[in-house]
Amino acid sequence: MPVFYRRLPKFRLVAPKTIEEAILFLADHKGAVSLMAGGTDLIPNLKRREIASPEYVLDLKGLSDLRRISYDHREGLYIGALATIHRISQYPAVRDSYASLVQAASRMASPQIRNRGTFGGNICSAIPSADSAPPLLTLDASVHLRGPKGERAIPLDQFFKGPGKTVLEHDEIVTALTLSKPPARSVYLKLSPRHSMDLAIVGVAVAAGANGGGLSDIRIALGAVAPTPMRARKAEEVLRNRPVSTSAIEEAAHAASLECSPIDDFRASASYRRDMVYVLTRRALEQVFGGSGGE
Repeated sequence: MPVFYRRLPKFRLVAPKTIEEAILFLADHKGAVSLMAGGTDLIPNLKRREIASPEYVLDLKGLSDLRRISYDHREGLYIGALATIHRISQYPAVRDSYASLVQAASRMASPQIRNRGTFGGNICSAIPSADSAPPLLTLDASVHLRGPKGERAIPLDQFFKGPGKTVLEHDEIVTALTLSKPPARSVYLKLSPRHSMDLAIVGVAVAAGANGGGLSDIRIALGAVAPTPMRARKAEEVLRNRPVSTSAIEEAAHAASLECSPIDDFRASASYRRDMVYVLTRRALEQVFGGSGGE
């Protein structure tokens, strides 16, 4: 069991008033700063001494520009890096058109955490079991970064480098996530001991676009079964340009179970995780093709 210390290690808390001020501070204090959005990962990790104690913690909560959520039918969905999980799940366009995001948000941690934690922080933590990652991957999300050299946008499937590692440079801040037009149907299924308090043992997201009254462009993503959240592209290929049938869904679910690379740990064995990838992928595809992709 993880050990919690009574006190946090000592650090200096810095609260920038603008994004530019935050970036300048990061550039001037390379390697000595930890960023804090909601703090729901950072603070417990510091208490458990699971990460090195930083000299400074840069508290981003005062950067109001990063809290924005907006939707435009031409531009798609914009989620500021500091938008809380609860706000995202309650935003009308998300509830109406991005069912898998609502499902993921409702299964993340406790209500207290959802009112403080953020999708931005969740992906920056880069844990393989991050609940927001699989649905965001199936929705072709891009991560927007800002640093001294300007802004850049990176597809989410290129953002993760390994457990706890991303392409984010030491002097960059994630400012937003953007998603293009909503899918016709989407679903996120999570296996965990309890409904929401526990990390996912397996997470599976599926999204599909509309095509002349049918569904196309099937995207499948998996969580907690590889070093990073991943697209199951071989499983997607099984369903490409092929009539949907029970046998096609079974074949795609089997392909997903083979292309993941789970590990044994105290929460589940690798073989159990692989079996559950098959089960949850099949269920998710059945829900999407059966019209049950809503919340």
